[in-house]
Amino acid sequence: MSDRMNIEDYLAQGGVLSAPDNVPARYRGELLRLMSSFVDSELAASAGFAGAINFAPGIKERIAASRITLEKADHAERVLQVMADFGTDMARYQASHDWAARVARDADLGAARRLGDMRLSVFHYPIVGWTDAVVMNVLQGLATGIQMSELTRVSYGPLAEVFRKIAPREARHAELGLEGLARIVATDSGREEARQAVAYWQPRVAAGFGLTNSARYETLARFGLRHSPNEVLLSRWEALTAQHLAALGL
Repeated sequence: MSDRMNIEDYLAQGGVLSAPDNVPARYRGELLRLMSSFVDSELAASAGFAGAINFAPGIKERIAASRITLEKADHAERVLQVMADFGTDMARYQASHDWAARVARDADLGAARRLGDMRLSVFHYPIVGWTDAVVMNVLQGLATGIQMSELTRVSYGPLAEVFRKIAPREARHAELGLEGLARIVATDSGREEARQAVAYWQPRVAAGFGLTNSARYETLARFGLRHSPNEVLLSRWEALTAQHLAALGL
């Protein structure tokens, strides 16, 4: 008990752990939950963008969608390798869900997870066209950038290092989306279609930030797995999104 409390005090003071064998049980559970959410979301995102490749209007756009599809799967594998250090069976985990499965377009999941699938709820909704795919990528890409400011500072050193390598590529995904959206809104019809897609995806991406005043936040902060509350991250995303959408006339 004394050793366990000493480790928790160490984490609360900004300490970093470096191996599975010295983590407290509760910390281990929360760390695995965090990693599962990221892996499941990346696998589901990759599957979703794979389906969107054929919506692309040109070769440049097909390359961008293909790159996002490939790199999100690669990011999932990198974090899954960290999970394997804790005993996760990588092959079995990858086959545990149909990552391309989606709910009805008009479903309202809020922030709920489904049947052990830890993907963010936004990745349960279907993409229905190229503009829809681009808008979803922009909004979720900006959200991922905000969330990466937390993930790159987690107190489990090997995972933080993986996230620091992933972060620039996730940022590039959002940039590719913004470039594509700028081409779409160059026409009146494209701008109107983009507005409809924003109205659909914006609340669904926002739900991914979780509940305000979350009861779990204090535990995660004490473990060094979170640094800013959900409502603070959501506010940052809302401001960043408003800035980019305004610049595009949306």
